[in-house]
Amino acid sequence: MERREEQPGAAGAGAAPALDFTVENVEKALHQLYYDPSIENKNLAQKWLMQAQVSPQAWHFSWQLLQPDKVPEIQYFGASALHIKISRYWSDIPTDQYESLKAQLFTQITRFASGSKIVLTRLCVALASLALSMMPDAWPCAVADMVRLFQAEDSPVDGQGRCLALLELLTVLPEEFQTSRLPQYRKGLVRASLAVECGAVFPLLEQLLQQPSSPSCVRQKVLKCFSSWVQLEVPLQDCEALIHAAFTALQDSELFDSSVEAIVNAISQPDAQRYVNTLLKLIPLVLGLQEQLRQAVQNGDMETSHGICRIAVALGENHSRALLDQVEHWQSFLALVNMIMFCTGIPGHYPVNETTSSLTLTFWYTLQDDILSFEAEKQAVYQQVYRPVYFQLVDVLLHKAQFPSDEEYGFWSSDEKEQFRIYRVDISDTLMYVYEMLGAELLSNLYDKLGRVLTSSEEPYSWQHTEALLYGFQSIAETIDVNYSDVVPGLIGLIPRISISNVQLADTVMFTIGALSEWLADHPVMINSVLPLVLHALGNPELSVSSVSTLKKICRECKYDLPPYAANIVAVSQDVLMKQIHKTSQCMWLMQALGFLLSALQVEEILKNLHSLISPYIQQLEKLAEEIPNPSNKLAIVHILGLLSNLFTTLDVSHHEDDHEGPELRKLPVPQGPNPVVVVLQQVFQLIQKVLSKWLNDAQVVEAVCAIFEKSVKTLLDDFAPMVPQLCEMLGRMYSTIPQASALDLTRQLVHIFAHEPAHFPPIEALFLLVTSVTLTLFQQGPRDHPDIVDSFMQLLAQALKRKPDLFLCERLDVKAVFQCAVLALKFPEAPTVKASCGFFTELLPRCGEVESVGKVVQEDGRMLLIAVLEAIGGQASRSLMDCFADILFALNKHCFSLLSMWIKEALQPPGFPSARLSPEQKDTFSQQILRERMNKRRVKEMVKEFTLLCRGLHGTDYTADY
Repeated sequence: MERREEQPGAAGAGAAPALDFTVENVEKALHQLYYDPSIENKNLAQKWLMQAQVSPQAWHFSWQLLQPDKVPEIQYFGASALHIKISRYWSDIPTDQYESLKAQLFTQITRFASGSKIVLTRLCVALASLALSMMPDAWPCAVADMVRLFQAEDSPVDGQGRCLALLELLTVLPEEFQTSRLPQYRKGLVRASLAVECGAVFPLLEQLLQQPSSPSCVRQKVLKCFSSWVQLEVPLQDCEALIHAAFTALQDSELFDSSVEAIVNAISQPDAQRYVNTLLKLIPLVLGLQEQLRQAVQNGDMETSHGICRIAVALGENHSRALLDQVEHWQSFLALVNMIMFCTGIPGHYPVNETTSSLTLTFWYTLQDDILSFEAEKQAVYQQVYRPVYFQLVDVLLHKAQFPSDEEYGFWSSDEKEQFRIYRVDISDTLMYVYEMLGAELLSNLYDKLGRVLTSSEEPYSWQHTEALLYGFQSIAETIDVNYSDVVPGLIGLIPRISISNVQLADTVMFTIGALSEWLADHPVMINSVLPLVLHALGNPELSVSSVSTLKKICRECKYDLPPYAANIVAVSQDVLMKQIHKTSQCMWLMQALGFLLSALQVEEILKNLHSLISPYIQQLEKLAEEIPNPSNKLAIVHILGLLSNLFTTLDVSHHEDDHEGPELRKLPVPQGPNPVVVVLQQVFQLIQKVLSKWLNDAQVVEAVCAIFEKSVKTLLDDFAPMVPQLCEMLGRMYSTIPQASALDLTRQLVHIFAHEPAHFPPIEALFLLVTSVTLTLFQQGPRDHPDIVDSFMQLLAQALKRKPDLFLCERLDVKAVFQCAVLALKFPEAPTVKASCGFFTELLPRCGEVESVGKVVQEDGRMLLIAVLEAIGGQASRSLMDCFADILFALNKHCFSLLSMWIKEALQPPGFPSARLSPEQKDTFSQQILRERMNKRRVKEMVKEFTLLCRGLHGTDYTADY
């Protein structure tokens, strides 16, 4: 056969690889990859080169690509190909070639010791992979041999070059082990072998690091090599000398980063806590860095302070329990804790002047957990020592949480401001955690400080100081029950005394009041102290989020104590809504707040307030209903409908019983007459219909209309009853004109709550039949463009079967067509639609016996359903949906056993169905397993998962690991 000489990149996947993978073609493809301007050609070249690397020819061309006359890019590819062949195709190499391969690699590494560094590294990785595959039997002293060979004096390469090459090889060896694909049993053997071999490595590293003649580049490489080896869980006591040497090297600015990395890696290995004596020896070394740390902070050297902090935190965070256990050494550990405290309180504003303090926060969690885990006596001793430390920590954290001056903050980028916000959240979480250690005394401490700040006439405090103290209170009050705290009344009394001159301070005041809303509900006499502040803040757009969310919390928690303030709250809210001060989402929250507020009033009062609150919007809506539809008036309509929805979400004049999920949804009756929400809805019903008539083809407007009724139904439950007939009629007209998913979702709510009521069954049945008929017509026209409608329709059908199976008794319902459409929906690509269809069948199949029409259609078309389910399991549906299809199989087996036992054998009979990968025996086993399991749904799910992996050719592969 003659060799094809075409461009390798263009040869594509279909080219004959055995003929194409020559040195010349590889070089052409590499040139194409690096220099061809066409992305498409680059991609073709890359794909071809990846095939070349794994081809048998790679053994031949790799060595040729390493020739001295080649450019580094080509040499690099040759070295990479060798590594891939050794690491992935080791079993292809005959054992009698191991030694020659080893010798060739040593030769190449020696040659490249004074050549390209990137090629040298790839060759070292290849030799490391070879060593790992041969250890321990075929190459028992691999590491010692490497050291010996590179120390030989007869090498043509100078001593420094050989030394750096050896260090590179020793550095990549543990790294290659961590990422190698060795089988688990081999990994254990090789790890043990490497642990012994470190005896040949560490003395060499110590010697190179400590001898004064070692150049900086060698010492740096030594530190990186040590850093790599300690991750093999080398006993910490064996690392002592090198850790000491690394601490000394911290004084050399060129070696600083590598020293930090080596020390942190050595200290952080999980096994290190066993070597308590070594850990105790490390504490003085870390404490000895304090002067260097102070100098770095003074000189603004962020890199040095960051590195030293990492070392202190690594020792404290990883080993606090082991070190606390050494009670006789409590003072030295306390000194380390104080050093970490210095790092937490490092001067400057995070993240602009420093980035170190955030590293320390987790340490304080760990230390607290360890102290609180001791038995009572030891815990009491340590509490005595560390409570003052944690009070100091609170002061430090609140100082770090302070905003910079307004002028300085103005220069910060938006990214820096966002990082600072996240940092403050981390501080807030830490303070909340620390409360467990310090308890009520922490709140007293904060209160005393705030009192001094606000009442001191001698020393004027900055707003930042006040804000930080309040922020500390807010952090704790948001998550801890402060109802029994004796300082909160004083705090509520202090808040009005705060001179608010700044947005950040005002925000924190608002959020603090919001965090205390539950306390205010238990102490309603104090509401009047803070409510005026909140209402005043509502008028400031800069305080939009904090003021509205705080008012919402107060209205939710304290609604039964708010009637005296209701008129004022409604008036202020109306004013800010009319002035359009807030963004849409805050307007919606404000309406929810008003819903909570009005819920506690008498019906006449509610109606009066609703009238004044809603009238302007109703007038606006009437005007908009007359206009020709356009994008701007659409936004206004959706906004107004959204306001009404959110108001009706929380406006609830009666109390739900505890169990909302039970079969009978009930509420305590309203003693005062018709429900105010129903009164309002009836008044605006005609107007809403008018709006709808012009916007029926706009999904957003239809959704907004449905949301009003859906939220009202959810809140009012049975109280919504008077609206049911007219709403059913409106929904029917809407859906008949233009079918939309939101109308089906609302129908589902009505079925859920009212279908079981004899008085409401006729209009609900009529609506159910109508939307079913319209949706079936949609299926005939092609439902693929409407997966959302099909999804909602399936959910509606399932709800009907669950709540009122009688809906399927009507002769006008074409159950056969519904069944066939649901089978079709099982084949949709959209997962939610498939899930909903499976849900429908799991509700339908148990009704085979009680609903005649259902039993008939299952008997006639059940086989079609089974085939669709088997197709899905066979590979047509996402693996994430297999549990849903298993539910259908389980239901068929439980409720239609005789039919299923006949259908499943017939369905699995044809060769290649549901997958060409299955043998007849595998199909037979599956059908027998399924038919045998009629009680345990979990087992059926496991069977289906196994079977789908077989169908897809994935059984026993890595893909199944997390399945």
